[in-house]
Order: sequence, then C-alpha cells, then structure tokens
Amino acid sequence: MATLGANQPVRERIFGGAAQGLMSAAAALLAYLPTKPLGLQEGFWGSITAIAVVQGGLSATQASARDQFIGAAIGGVIGAAVVASIGQQLAAYAFAVVLCMSVCWLLNVPSSARLAGSTVTIIALVPHHSTVSWMLLSRVSEVGWGVAVGIATVWLANKAKALLDKVPWSPPRTGP
Repeated sequence: MATLGANQPVRERIFGGAAQGLMSAAAALLAYLPTKPLGLQEGFWGSITAIAVVQGGLSATQASARDQFIGAAIGGVIGAAVVASIGQQLAAYAFAVVLCMSVCWLLNVPSSARLAGSTVTIIALVPHHSTVSWMLLSRVSEVGWGVAVGIATVWLANKAKALLDKVPWSPPRTGP
C-alpha cells in the first residue's frame, strides 16, 4: 500500500486527495439535501452512492455509476422477490445473495455483483417499516439519485477545471 502513490510528489497527492474529497463531499451533500424535504427516510443511501461513484475522470465515474445502478436494480428486485415470497430468514437471504450475484454474472455485469449483494443485504436484513415493494422502490431510487448527482458533480468539476486551466495565472513577462 505504501508504494501506491510513491511515484507522485507529496504536493500532487495532497491536492489530488483534496480535490477528490471536495468533489465527493459536494456530491454527498447535493444527494442528501433534497431527501428530507421529500420525506425520504434513508436519504443517506444517495450520499453513500454519490461518494462511491465519484472518480477523478468522467468516464471512470460513469462506469462506476453504471455498476452501482445495475447492482442496486438487480439486488433490489431479487431481494424484494425473495423477502416477499420466502420471508426474512437467513437461508432466504443467503439464497438471494447467491442468486443476485449469479444473475449479474449471467448478464455479463460481474462488476455490479458486489452492490447487488449489498442491496439484497439492505432489503433482507435491515428492519423496515414499510412494504417490500416500497423498500425496492426507495432503494433503487436513492441509488439512482446518488448516481445522477455523482456524475453531474464530476462533469461540472471537470468543466470548471477546464475553464480554470485556460485562465493565465501570471501576467506575461515583458522585457529582460
């Protein structure tokens, strides 16, 4: 682990980490703030998703966002179906984890399998005060919102950086 950033100077690592932190914090806040006025009880899932998808570049962010959303959708559907048909038993939960990961691999999106398993875990093990279909809808919509905010934040940050890169930071030299 110590050698991962050893090729970059300390200053670049500090600024890179700060930039990543600022983008992640902005995305997390933007994903969370509207949830309370909308009456969503678990808006923190949007923030967690936004942090998870924010990468330094837009294409990496989009790939992560795709994996997050597909995983949440597959895990949500399978988790809700298993809970609705079998119940919230540990054997049913284990079955749902295996099933959702198998479906991700079958659909050729193995990178979504971990999030599918996490979504099944949330639906099958976290106590909820609503119906299974509401759990599914809220979980997938929270992830979708976090994904959208994460992508938008990185897109805006990249546009802002491109504009700033065009600004001359020091006056041109004149004379000797």
